[in-house]
Amino acid sequence: MALKTFAMEALTDFLTVGAIAPSSRYLTHAMLGPIPLAKARVVVEVGAGTGVMTRALLDLMPADSTLLAFEINARFARHLRSNVLDPRLQVIHARAETLQEELRGRGIDHVDAVVSSLALGFMAERQRTAFLGELGSLLGEAGVFTQFQYLHRLELKNGHVRKFHLVHLLRRYFTSVQQRMIWRNLPPAFVFACRRPVPAAAIASLHS
Repeated sequence: MALKTFAMEALTDFLTVGAIAPSSRYLTHAMLGPIPLAKARVVVEVGAGTGVMTRALLDLMPADSTLLAFEINARFARHLRSNVLDPRLQVIHARAETLQEELRGRGIDHVDAVVSSLALGFMAERQRTAFLGELGSLLGEAGVFTQFQYLHRLELKNGHVRKFHLVHLLRRYFTSVQQRMIWRNLPPAFVFACRRPVPAAAIASLHS
């Protein structure tokens, strides 16, 4: 049923979903491997979809931890609430750029990791900048941000499709960006593990 739900949404709202199939177990392993989940207290997942990574995260997180899953697609959000019945999971139907606002409204100002399946290349630049700019203060020096990008590396800008090398963008926000290729996924994807956020003042100077 999850695959059928995903396929229907991918066909009707591709720019939001940004994928043609759920993440494979190989991609999921690569996304979660860099994170010390056994000791995590609070983890954020952005772009949770039908819950492939959500379930894997919950399998690895402690019994007293919290997983906040952001999902802008209403059908996916309902699917998660109905099918992933774990008291540690909070499904938040909100946009990625409201991350900090949503967390602080819940009394959370620090997280151990952010796992993102967002199609950053299809997001408006202001939304992408707002989302990435919020991560540093939430993660701190010890946190980890993981993100993937499909092999085609495409960006939609002003109605035109062009190449988009995400690694260059991520290095504006993180001092350490490690990259690996996952071939056993549809389509193949690059996985980025990002650590040690760039100071907010330095980021602001790039956009001034």
